[in-house]
Amino acid sequence: MKLEGRVWKFGSDVDTDAIIPARYLNQTDAGELAKHAMEDERPEFVREVKKGDILVAERNFGCGSSREHAPLALKAAGISCIIAESFARIFYRNGFNQGLPLLESSEASKEIQDGDQVQIDLSTGEIFDLTQQRKFLAKPIPPFMQELIEDGGLIPHLQKKELKGKTF
Repeated sequence: MKLEGRVWKFGSDVDTDAIIPARYLNQTDAGELAKHAMEDERPEFVREVKKGDILVAERNFGCGSSREHAPLALKAAGISCIIAESFARIFYRNGFNQGLPLLESSEASKEIQDGDQVQIDLSTGEIFDLTQQRKFLAKPIPPFMQELIEDGGLIPHLQKKELKGKTF
């Protein structure tokens, strides 16, 4: 699976309240959540983000509460992948459960700049910054996790398996 998009760069310790402020947690509609993603961190994000864009952050992205709203809001806003040095563990799992690919790469998270155009090969973990003409490596996403992404997240993945007669 290959992705390409414009980079939105963030720093370290971006918590789930920065990703989707608590005042919107009464919403469950992904489209409504997307309208408020990162609005307190970078107000222009919700106006300018495009489908396929890529978020790059430093360490501990998604720390804070375990709200599934955070990766859901980013995915619905158009973010196709998040690259960071590290993720909060609950956010990491919630991201894959929502079908949002997450890559860990210390070098890429430091070197890729806001506005760069990036190509990603999820199966190999290769990240190519087209703007800087530089290549970075991340841990590849295991095949079973790639299935979750391709199916749109954990629930659609399980529903697909159930339709094929497989039990869990």
